[in-house]
Amino acid sequence: MEFKDRLRARMTDLEMTATDLSSRIGVSKSSITFWRNGTNRATGSNLMELAKALKCNPEWLETGKGAKEPNAIPSNGRRAESNASILGYIAPWDDETPLEDDEVAIPLLKDVRVAAGSGEISEEFFTGKKIRMGKYTLKNRGVSPENAVCVTVSGNSMEPALPDGSTVGMDRAQTAIKDGKVYVIKHDGELRVKQAYRRPGGGIRLRSFNQAEHQDEEYTIEQMAEKDIWVVGKVFWSSVLWD
Repeated sequence: MEFKDRLRARMTDLEMTATDLSSRIGVSKSSITFWRNGTNRATGSNLMELAKALKCNPEWLETGKGAKEPNAIPSNGRRAESNASILGYIAPWDDETPLEDDEVAIPLLKDVRVAAGSGEISEEFFTGKKIRMGKYTLKNRGVSPENAVCVTVSGNSMEPALPDGSTVGMDRAQTAIKDGKVYVIKHDGELRVKQAYRRPGGGIRLRSFNQAEHQDEEYTIEQMAEKDIWVVGKVFWSSVLWD
């Protein structure tokens, strides 16, 4: 039994049409048709949304393994307490792999590193490689694809949440500071990622997660103008590789 067979069977069980699934998942009807015909299969956030709409486990839908029903009780009669949820499966791809219907390519400014600490001078933003990201992920965070940019974090000031080498996605449309949120800040020609707080009179306070080694920095509105400090965008996503 293949993916397409499990998909068809589940649609039959729930009396769902391709139009029903298309509207619930937010993909084109032709994508549903391709999945049903076996031309390709749902992956990533599409798979998650498809399994949710079909009220089944994504692992079963993708591979046929595991319980079909999401709340099935194991054979020992006891259900373990869950403290995690599956957001998506990792699928291999390269720069030549076509984007899925639910994906967009977000510019990765690989050669412009966000400074989490002392900072690195950046002459200008320029696009290097790109990060594949689900449209649902962006929509869920209220981010328009044209405003999304990914950059690389350097330094240890945002550890442990964002260690050196992390990748963050920022929304360039969100520049109004909400206290405690994380932003990419332009500072004297350097890019920095920090928690930001508003100060009375229009100033700014920049805070690191690693406060043991990096103290808060405060700037008045006059100092912000003098040092060319401004918010580039709000961080809405991050990716970390563990050592």
